[in-house]
This record gives sequence, structure tokens and C-alpha cells, in this order.
Amino acid sequence: MTKFSELNLNPKVLKAVEEAGYDTPTPIQAGAIPPALEGRDVLGIAQTGTGKTASFTLPMITLLARGRARARMPRSLVLCPTRELAAQVAENFDTYAKHVKLTKALLIGGVSFKEQDLLIDKGVDVLIATPGRLLDHFERGKLLLTGVQVMVVDEADRMLDMGFIPDIERIFSLTPFTRQTLFFSATMAPEIERITNTFLSAPARIEVARQASASETIEQGVVMFKASRRDREGTEKRALLRKLIDNEGDKCSNAIVFCNRKTDVDIVAKSLKKYGYDAAPIHGDLDQSQRTKTLDGFRDGSLRFLIASDVAARGLDVPAVSHVFNFDVPSHAEDYVHRIGRTGRAGRDGKALMICSPRDEKNFDAIERLLQKDIPRVDNPLGQAAPEASDATQDDKKDSKPRRSSRSGRGRSKQTEAEAVQVQDTKQTTVEKDAPARTQPEPKVQQDTSQVGSDKGNRNRRNDRGGRDNNVVGMGDHMPSFIAKSFDERRAG
Repeated sequence: MTKFSELNLNPKVLKAVEEAGYDTPTPIQAGAIPPALEGRDVLGIAQTGTGKTASFTLPMITLLARGRARARMPRSLVLCPTRELAAQVAENFDTYAKHVKLTKALLIGGVSFKEQDLLIDKGVDVLIATPGRLLDHFERGKLLLTGVQVMVVDEADRMLDMGFIPDIERIFSLTPFTRQTLFFSATMAPEIERITNTFLSAPARIEVARQASASETIEQGVVMFKASRRDREGTEKRALLRKLIDNEGDKCSNAIVFCNRKTDVDIVAKSLKKYGYDAAPIHGDLDQSQRTKTLDGFRDGSLRFLIASDVAARGLDVPAVSHVFNFDVPSHAEDYVHRIGRTGRAGRDGKALMICSPRDEKNFDAIERLLQKDIPRVDNPLGQAAPEASDATQDDKKDSKPRRSSRSGRGRSKQTEAEAVQVQDTKQTTVEKDAPARTQPEPKVQQDTSQVGSDKGNRNRRNDRGGRDNNVVGMGDHMPSFIAKSFDERRAG
């Protein structure tokens, strides 16, 4: 079996690796480090949690150990899709370069431009950045990329999902043609393939696992969930999540709960805290300081549940995550692989459970097609019929029908409409029978007939001529005289 000592790394780098507790490289590391040290372009494809970050940090540190950076001209560039992943890559450089005198700068959003400008002005060997903030510095004239010797694109497929491809292409155009380029990703979409063919020159392709495959150390399961009522879906789904957590007991030492929408992240986190669970949200709308604090708390064990959007689905390395709960089925099948890859890392066992509602079944089928296997079904611990059997729910359902019918006729059955028409006909017949007794002219009415120009006088004169108003149903008291005349003419004819 290959050892790190056999990979021709710098002795000071090897010392740092040994101090970090590593002796044997992972398959992606053993495959990517030798060609990277030779100066070749590398295209690395491996499932998440297999050590892709060290696959490029170790050879980069070895290559950059000789030489010196110049002001505003970094010697290497690492592009990451999210702030958290960029910060994690920076931590890896700190770990493996502690015996080598290399400088680095981290360019991410949510941090003062001034502090970052000061680092760049001094000159850095390693520049780690998100594409947007990197281009911001370049457009302000604070950064030149003509001195980049090694360029790394980490989580390339995530760059595609987040719409960074135009920015990546522009950044490539700002770097020297002679640079060395390293691409790493867990999946390889056609658009990523096009970019690699454009910007990589005869790359060494290292593919140590089938694309979009999940680690065998992760136990997977899915609960097919159907709410008793549409307006109760969120409440019942959160109750199901709490029950799944409780059923895992002490085995669930910590967990990441993934939601599709940022609003759901906040709602689920608030709900779990309400029921006594130690939980906090993390998503792109939060301040960077709060995101960093929450993530640090989850890493050091002071926070048990991290409720996250897909900002935490890629590249984040928290080795001891015991469980992943997919509160929502991801809309992109590849995201499922990345989400559950937060557990079962570095050979550890992990468990991933997902809640699938009827409207998510199409996305769920896409996930099983991608994995090329069925995800085991797990019985609903609350019981599928349990919500419908509760008295309160049944009462709610009974009360809801009359309310809907009273607002509109859409909920009324044909039989009910027929009965209503029959009742109306009965009332009308009764009115017609009683009409002669009730419509005897009173003195006031006789007085009104003297008003020749009024509609009321016209109506009374018609009554005197034969009571035509009793035979015209539904026209109302305001019917003009010329309309009544047309009815009289038809009858006479």
C-alpha cells in the first residue's frame, strides 16, 4: 500500500502530515499527487469525503516552497463555491504548511475589503477565494493574476449549480496560459466537461469511484410521508423529524438537517429549539460572522443539530457527523450525494434518513436512478394513518367543509344543488298561491297610481289590467313598462 513518504512530497510537508495523524493516502490522493508534482494538469473525480482537498494542497505547498511572492501578484489561486468551503481550504493550508514559510490570503464576502487589501499588498503565495469577491478585487485594481502558477477549481460541479461558470471562464482568461490547472469534483456535468476540455491541457484523469456514488459506510433510508391535510403538512413533517431523531437515541451524537429553502431552514431550527433540541440554522442570508460562529460550534461539539441549506452540502469536513436528515428531497439528484456525504467520512459509519412527500416522488426517482439502486424504505414511526385518526383532526375536517361551501359553491355536490333548486321551487309556488291575498292594493298604493310617470304607478296599472307581474318571475320591481308591453303583445298574439 502506498505511503505518503513514497509520493515525493517536501520533507517539511511530510512532517506536517504525520503530525496531523495521517500515514496512508486515500485513493484520490495517491492518484492525483504524483501527476500534480510533475506539473501536469489534473482532473480528479471522487465521491465527497475522500480527501480531495489534500489532493491539491499537499502538491501545491511542495511546488510553492521555492520562490517568493510579489505584491498584488499571488503565485497560486484556489477557487471555491462557498465561503465555508474556502475557509476550510485555508485551514488545510495552515495545517500542512506550518513548517513552510508560505503566506496566504482568504478573499470571501462578509469580510472587510480593507483587511483583504492589506494582505494582497504584502504579496501572498496562496490566494483562496470565491469567484465573486475575487473579481471585485480585480475590478478595483487591487489584484493581478498574471503571476498565477497553479490554479485549482474545487467542487467544480457546485460552481455550475451556483451560476459561477461565466466568472470561472473570465478568471481563466486573466491567468497565464502556462499555468498548471487542477479540477476536482464529485460529479462531472457536461458543462464542466466542456470547460475542462477548453482550459486543461492533456490532464491526468483520476476517477477513483463511479460518478455520483455514495459511500458504502453510509446506511440510507427514506420515509414515505403523506400529510393528513395539506395545511398540516409542515407541522406533521416536523413532528416526524423529531420522532426520527428520538428513535436514533444516543447513536445520534450530532446531525445535519438539510432543507431546500432558506425559510424552511429557519422554521425547522426554531421548531427544534422550541421542543428542547440544541439546533441552529446556517444559510446564505445570514451574516458571515454568525455563519462562522454556528459552524465552529457544530465542529467543537457545543452544537448538536445544524439546520442547513445546500450551502453546507459541499466540501464541509466535520469528521464525526453521525447522521444526516434530509427534511426535503433535494431538487437535484447530485445534491443528495453531497448532502449524505457529510456523514460516514474517512471510513466512519454514518446514517442518512430522508422524508419524501408525494410531490417529491419525481425527484426521489431521479436520485435512485443516479445511485443505480433502491434506497431502503423505513416505516413511518408516527404511523401513516395516525394523524387522520385523531379526533381533533377529524373535527377540523368536518368543520372545514361547511366553511368552504359557505364561501363559494365549488364544494357543493350536484345532489345538494338539486335539493336547493327543489326547495326554491317550493317557496316560489307558495308565494304564487298566497299572492292574491297579500297583494290587495292598500290605500297608499292606490295613491301611488296617480303618479303617471313613475315605475311604481306603471306596475300598479299593469296589475289592474290583469296582474302581469305575477307571471313574470325574477324580473324585479324595477322592470320598465316597455318590457312589460312586449310580454303583453306576445301573449295577445
